[in-house]
Amino acid sequence: MDETYDVIVCGTGLKECILSGLMSVNKKKVLHLDRNNYYGGESASLNLTTIWEKFKPGQAPPPEYGTNRDWNIDLIPKFVMACGKLVKILLHTKVTRYLEWKSVEGTYVYQFQEAGFISSAKFIHKVPASDVEALKSNLIGLMEKNRVKNFFQWVVKYDPEKPDTWQGLDPRTSPMSAIVEKFGLSDTSMDWLGHGMALYTDDGYLNVPFGPTIDRFKLYIQSINAYGLSPFIYPIYGLGGLPEGFSRLSAIHGGTYMLNKPVDGFEYDANGKVCGVRSGEEVAKCSLVICDPSYVPPEKIRAVGRVIRAICILGAPIPETNNACSCQIIIPQKQLGRKSDVYVTMISWAHCVAAKDKYIAIVSATVETPNPVQEIQPALNLLGKIENQFMSVSDLYEPTDDGSKDNVYVTSSYDATSHFESASEDVLSLWERISGSPLDMTIPTALDSE
Repeated sequence: MDETYDVIVCGTGLKECILSGLMSVNKKKVLHLDRNNYYGGESASLNLTTIWEKFKPGQAPPPEYGTNRDWNIDLIPKFVMACGKLVKILLHTKVTRYLEWKSVEGTYVYQFQEAGFISSAKFIHKVPASDVEALKSNLIGLMEKNRVKNFFQWVVKYDPEKPDTWQGLDPRTSPMSAIVEKFGLSDTSMDWLGHGMALYTDDGYLNVPFGPTIDRFKLYIQSINAYGLSPFIYPIYGLGGLPEGFSRLSAIHGGTYMLNKPVDGFEYDANGKVCGVRSGEEVAKCSLVICDPSYVPPEKIRAVGRVIRAICILGAPIPETNNACSCQIIIPQKQLGRKSDVYVTMISWAHCVAAKDKYIAIVSATVETPNPVQEIQPALNLLGKIENQFMSVSDLYEPTDDGSKDNVYVTSSYDATSHFESASEDVLSLWERISGSPLDMTIPTALDSE
């Protein structure tokens, strides 16, 4: 370890591994350390024995659950948008060659509908992704269907470079609420449109220029057109393959990895710039450090909230999801009187993350009250019978500075959302701050068809 490196990366979470891989590809000499004896950090995928040791020490998993090789349980579950930023990074770096993918079978939204004369009360609805689906959906009232259809048709035609597609408004200055008014969309429709498709966590988007929001709608539609079932994909064998894939990329380009290696602190030069990382009596020299929040002193990070996650093992698919082997359910904030959404992701044996006919549902939400378990109870009630449950509440951290002062660049904690778009934005922002220019995400010609 007593060598000199261009960059030392601490922690093997996905963000850190992406940046490590990118640095190595750009001919930087990289040392990558992790205090744990496994890849993934807080976003690791654990086997059956390990997750029981973490959440239920002293107890053994039920023998009917099979062996460790049948299970890969994500601590922080997230789906990948098929045409999103993370896929572009994967294609650009060619890490796709190390992974297999499977489409997520459906995306749903929670919206209570009272029982009728010939129908029972309904809570979960498939999110329409086209004008044709909107006309068929029972999520939309009869009078609203044409308005939503017209909105979808306009979104497809919208081009930020062509003012004649702007509906007489300016995407740089006109708020999204003006578009809502233009098409006569109801609050009920905007609940699932804004949260189930544009994937906003609250309603603040209605008060800012509409351009970025329409881009989100277009991304969702493009992603669902890529695979047909939903806009999301998920790797076979779980998310643990993602950091391992980028770690492999870094190693191929000369990166050095050390797991189970404690980090005892950073060293700084006379100008306050980082110049080394200490581990016991050893010091590795460097001019730049990238790390997750757990590796820095308290003054480098600030707490911005907490997130609760409940990992639930089920013996059957979630009710009202058409027996899907994988799906997402978003519960918009207004449905539960909250300030932010609640998320449910479900994967199963079909993705090789659980034993045959077993399902893993994970509920996540930003904590808003002193009783976080009660906050997610409505989501837990949707899951059907829960065989085993593992609950955690963790702090969310973000860096207090941009890293340029001391050359220590800190990633943010993973939020409660069920997708990787915000995590990818954090990676791209860090890359631009470190390198001075945006990441070139041009997809190699040979991979265009992937």
